[in-house]
Amino acid sequence: NKLSMENGGTLNHHDVETPKNITIKGILSLLLQSVDENGDRSIISLGMGDPSAYSCFHTTPVAQEAVVHALESGKFNGYAPTVGLPQTRRAIAEYLSRELPYHLSSDDVFITSGCTQAIDVALAMLARPGANILLPRPGFPIYELCAAFRHLEVRHFDLLPEKGWEVDLDAIEALADQNTVAVVIINPGNPCGNVYSYQHLKKIAETAEKLKILVIADEVYGHLAFGKNPFVPMGVFGSIVPVLTLGSLSKRWIVPGWRLGWFVTSDPSGMYRKPKV
Repeated sequence: NKLSMENGGTLNHHDVETPKNITIKGILSLLLQSVDENGDRSIISLGMGDPSAYSCFHTTPVAQEAVVHALESGKFNGYAPTVGLPQTRRAIAEYLSRELPYHLSSDDVFITSGCTQAIDVALAMLARPGANILLPRPGFPIYELCAAFRHLEVRHFDLLPEKGWEVDLDAIEALADQNTVAVVIINPGNPCGNVYSYQHLKKIAETAEKLKILVIADEVYGHLAFGKNPFVPMGVFGSIVPVLTLGSLSKRWIVPGWRLGWFVTSDPSGMYRKPKV
């Protein structure tokens, strides 16, 4: 229950517990504590995005057979490169390039253990003393957790329900300052389920360019769009502003337990390579 410290003291495990109002599981736990399990009404949880939990959703046999073949080949039992296998990075680059006006290379792709690690790595790369990051409200709580761990100040901008949960661009301009390192966009939206139009995404890119900040595009629900707006990758606007795209196999391919995610630099103008970025 206690961790030994180098100076001879101890740290109780309660001192390092995650605040229960930050993580999704913590919030769900608080809600479930108030539910009458013996009541007449059944409970349908909309709190966790795990499509595999329902029998009507399952991945394709082709994907399952590919995993079996990879295991039986014996070629992947050793340590993989830190940034991911070259063929995996190349495949993701080719897949994402289909919808972009430029071509990604495998050097633009970095493999992570699910999108959660992609979020943590992205924020770790941007963290520095005094830095702040702009997050949507409502949004995905993991961003607040990772920002707190990396000592990044969080500044929230509201999404506008009367405009289909669009980003309040005026609020972004008011919140940003010389210490702002990035703005996070979740599209398709989590938790609101909205899908941004091409025109709105372009305005977001132009606003970020004006403020000289990076756009982190969380696209883990990419292509799960069923309304009037088709899904448009934020990387389409990479020539306007550098975009760090986060994604994974979890949602579209219904395999969250496989823990395969990525972050991708969409930066055809080479802004990332400048020393100050």
